[in-house]
Amino acid sequence: MRLVDSHCHLDDSQFDADREETIGRARAAGIDRMLAIGTGSGPPDLEVAVRLAEKYPFLSATVGVHPHDASKATPEVLAQLRQLAGHPKVLAIGEIGLDYHYDLSPRDVQRSVFEQQLEIAAGAAKPVVIHTREAWGDTLALLRDGRALPHGGIMHCFTGDRRQAREALDLGLHIAFGGVLTFVKADAVREAARMVPENHLLIETDCPYLAPVPYRGKRNEPAFIIEVVRRLAEVRGRTPGEIAGITTDNFERLLFAGQAA
Repeated sequence: MRLVDSHCHLDDSQFDADREETIGRARAAGIDRMLAIGTGSGPPDLEVAVRLAEKYPFLSATVGVHPHDASKATPEVLAQLRQLAGHPKVLAIGEIGLDYHYDLSPRDVQRSVFEQQLEIAAGAAKPVVIHTREAWGDTLALLRDGRALPHGGIMHCFTGDRRQAREALDLGLHIAFGGVLTFVKADAVREAARMVPENHLLIETDCPYLAPVPYRGKRNEPAFIIEVVRRLAEVRGRTPGEIAGITTDNFERLLFAGQAA
């Protein structure tokens, strides 16, 4: 199977002891490409994922300011982000968005920084990777501006229901499912996964977080994405190989539009 992990935090300190081995296990599991998300260290270090991606031909990167770090998004940080958006290894701006669960940055600051990063993505002709937690209404309101998503994007780590999936799809977004899809009580997420059109499906791990069953409670890693594939195949009445091919093709169409994969 050809597999892509569309969202992984390989820079996380949980991988410091065995990062190379983790990447090796992913490759052995058939993962052709991994998208390293560049928000783990937060400002001022926006290049953490770029540095990783420069080491491996099968790794690509994003750059962005997570909503938790919105208060650190000075004009200088945003200027650096604009510059990094043009790096050949950077495929998207993210993860960006709103998070009202912890409110680690004031909500008005989160909204302002989200809007500014949407503008940076549009100017760089890049898709966006969106994080939203307990902020669905405000997130959608900002994205419904017709200028917000000219190059599409990904609703990362989708944990919503059919209605929310439809709202995201109506904006042209791809929807990425991860380990939550395998959780016993995640029936609403599985219902959403059943109705998403094939050409808007993606898979991810969000590792080291949200490990799928049967690894729940352990550190997640890209090799575990096969459990997401198996569950998504079951939900949609397809084979794992078909789901792997569909999600890999979708990733390449969205993220490599206008450039060679």
